[in-house]
Amino acid sequence: MALAAYRHLLRSTRIAFQGDAQVLHAARFQARDAFRKNASMQQGDPALRPAIAHAEEVAKILRENVVQGKRVDREGEERYKLRIHEHTERGDNDTVKMPNGQKVVIDGKKCSDR
Repeated sequence: MALAAYRHLLRSTRIAFQGDAQVLHAARFQARDAFRKNASMQQGDPALRPAIAHAEEVAKILRENVVQGKRVDREGEERYKLRIHEHTERGDNDTVKMPNGQKVVIDGKKCSDR
């Protein structure tokens, strides 16, 4: 279980920080360091399951919600080119869910009610 979570975390860092060797190295170092600190946990340790769940959640956030931007100057305008990959979470405001399955509603209207 822990090994799978570790692999998922490393794979997610590679996806999120592809092309940025410095940030990729730092993210992988932090992941290794966190797992080494918890290496002494035994199978029956009550803190093991939350630690693995945390690693899986971090991997999911890195994979789906982190987007790299690179500054591109064109004709005096500051712009950023975003690297959106196949794992990046996409959607409109209607897909953002509130607790208990409620949708975001502003002034009685949803985004699809434009």
